[in-house]
Formats: sequence, structure tokens, C-alpha cells
Amino acid sequence: MFSAVESRRLYRQVADQMRGLIERGELASGSRLPAERELAQKLGVSRPTIREALIVLEVEGFVDIRMGSGIYVNARKPRLADLPPEDFEGPFELLRARAVIECAVAEEAARLARSEHIRLLDDNLTQMSAALNDRHLALALDRDFHVIVSGIIANATLNRFVGSIHDMRMTPYFEKLASYFENTETWRAAMEEHRAIRDAIAAADPAAARAAMRGHLDQSQLRLSASFEEKPAGSTIPAAWSRAGGN
Repeated sequence: MFSAVESRRLYRQVADQMRGLIERGELASGSRLPAERELAQKLGVSRPTIREALIVLEVEGFVDIRMGSGIYVNARKPRLADLPPEDFEGPFELLRARAVIECAVAEEAARLARSEHIRLLDDNLTQMSAALNDRHLALALDRDFHVIVSGIIANATLNRFVGSIHDMRMTPYFEKLASYFENTETWRAAMEEHRAIRDAIAAADPAAARAAMRGHLDQSQLRLSASFEEKPAGSTIPAAWSRAGGN
């Protein structure tokens, strides 16, 4: 039934293969999918790749992730409006791009920042400290922080580019993914990492600003990876998915 996939954007290829199996009826409506470990072995990919693919399929409406039970083929018709475009990037791909661009942006911002820029960053941090329990507002303020940093350079093209990268997180796929690992504590950690970036920029220390931004993005990737951790014995779904709540 399953065959190994190639290495280019694996999670998309896995989603494509599983979608095809569902559409052909080889994975019957209402049936429970094999365990993640078994799927990873059959497809020759990692479990994080399987989980990314499953989230894509859930957003599309092909599968239903039932907390405490498992992952089932959905009986209802998929929502075609939710299908991601063919060139859709995944979260790890997005973080790698951000690391290349935003570390350089923070370094340059530390050379050019003026007092008014620091006031904007401080105001953003104050707002974010009051929004840690509101995931949608925290996400918007997170975007604003990074756009403020890029705005210090006063290059409209660069500012628009950084904004567009963050706007990619405001899609059904990323909304679903974020619901599995973002919470008050992860936003608090992100805010403190923002504060370290702010302090390095305020100190006019380009090397420290670059390092602080890199540290922030590295920690973002670790938080995302933690949502893909091994499930505990006896559980039918990943541990982090079991913890998913209303944050």
C-alpha cells in the first residue's frame, strides 16, 4: 500500500501519498490510521515529517485527529478552500529562511537604531506581556516586533519582505500547528528572547543583536520540535498533541 518517498519537501509528499490512498478508498472512511512509528517506517521518513503531513491532511479535512483516541480518515468531504498551494512552505523551512534574513537584519539594526526605535520596541514588549494568554494577539505582536526591528533599517523592500514571511504563519495550516504547541509559557519565553534582542540593539552591539536573534529562532525551532516528541507508553497520539488546549 505504502511506498518510500523522495527527500524533497517530504511532508508534502507524504501528505500527497496518503491523500491519494484516501481518495482511492485504500484508507477507508472512518478507519484509524496506523501508528506514527509504523507510518514512518513504511514511508521511510521521520516521525516529525509524518506529523507535519497529518496536520496538512487535517486542515484539508481528510483526517480527524481525536485527542486520546487516534487519527481517523474523515467521513466528510474535504474543504477544498483549505488546500495549500503547491509551493507552500513548512514551518522548519520558514524558520531556516528567517534565520538567514533576520539575523542579518538585527545586526544592521543595532548599528542604526535611535531612541525612538527603542521606544517602539519597549511599547511592543509591554503590550506582549499583557497578551500572553491570547495566542492570536501574541502572534500579531510577535510579527510587529520583527517588523519594527527590520524597520530600523528604513528599507521598504526589506520591511515588506520580513512582514510577508511572518504573514505566512497566518494560514489554516500554521493555525492548526500552532494550536498544538503554543501556550502562555512558550509566548513568555519568546517575549524574553525579544527582550534580549531589544537590549542588544539598544546597546548598539551588532554581534550581540545577531546572536540574540539567532538564539530566538533556534529556540523557536526547539519549541516546535518539542511538539513532535515521542509519545508516552500506552498513548495513541503524540504527547504534545495530548497537551493541546485552548491557548
